Amino acid sequence: MIELRRLRALRELANRGTIAAAADALYLTPSAVSQQLAALEQQVGQPLLIPNGRTVRLTPAAEAVLGHADAVFSELERMDATLAALAGGERGRVRIGSFATGIVGLVVPAVGLLRERAPGVDLAVQDLESPEVFHLLARGDLDLAISMESDSAPRHDDERFTRTPLMRDLLDVALPHDHRLARESAVPLAALAREPFVAPPRGWSCEDVIRVGCAAAGFSPAVAHRSADWTAVMALVGAGLGVACVPRLAQDEPPPGVAIRPIAGEPPCRHLFIACRRGAEEHPALLAVIEALRVVASRVTSGGENHGDASLSLAVDG
Repeated sequence: MIELRRLRALRELANRGTIAAAADALYLTPSAVSQQLAALEQQVGQPLLIPNGRTVRLTPAAEAVLGHADAVFSELERMDATLAALAGGERGRVRIGSFATGIVGLVVPAVGLLRERAPGVDLAVQDLESPEVFHLLARGDLDLAISMESDSAPRHDDERFTRTPLMRDLLDVALPHDHRLARESAVPLAALAREPFVAPPRGWSCEDVIRVGCAAAGFSPAVAHRSADWTAVMALVGAGLGVACVPRLAQDEPPPGVAIRPIAGEPPCRHLFIACRRGAEEHPALLAVIEALRVVASRVTSGGENHGDASLSLAVDG
């Protein structure tokens, strides 16, 4: 009988790329992970790893084992969900990871809904970006992840996760209040091709969305400043240091000197989704949280339908 811990060691190696990284993820020593993989090879009766410089490559046999292992992990999640339903349903702690504006705009409003609809459910929230949020989800350190489509998100056919679409978070442009385009009803993104940009840090999912949006408009943004805080991004814009593309979930309080304008045509947007380990989507507590998040997202989306007109009043000259 193949032991689950050995299958998990192989899965982490496939996720992380090196035995050392897999060991860190499993809170083991590299030698312990190597021993588990060697034992799994012995049980399978075929080589699973091929040396590749300082790393290793998975053999076709290893890929086949992983396919079945992911199915086993999913069935274990479904078993836990079934037992939770039998034990009383919507109760227990749900650990959720999300990027910061998702916490403010989605998770916090969902807390109020959960208190009304599922008072037995308690949330533990972490501010996390992709891909780390998915590493923790796969490892079992999180139950749910709120993220967005990007190069660092798992593929749609990743058998480890189940996705629930959440919302489209449109991006608008933030301009200095005295910018030549600040009084326009909508701004073509191409009109900002020669402007200095204030952007999120390199590697962030939203930076990928902005880069792709600018590329579709025919240019690569000249990034002059970067910040992980959207309020700081808009403050730099307000100081006249550049322009920015800012998601609507991040626009609660534009600082003085900033005009927010919708992007003309088809604006770039963040495609937000919820992910959990495959099989866990049937857990009553997770279902309650997912439903609360979907309700909040629907309200946010409905409230943003007239955002383009409302944004004309967001220019602050103070």
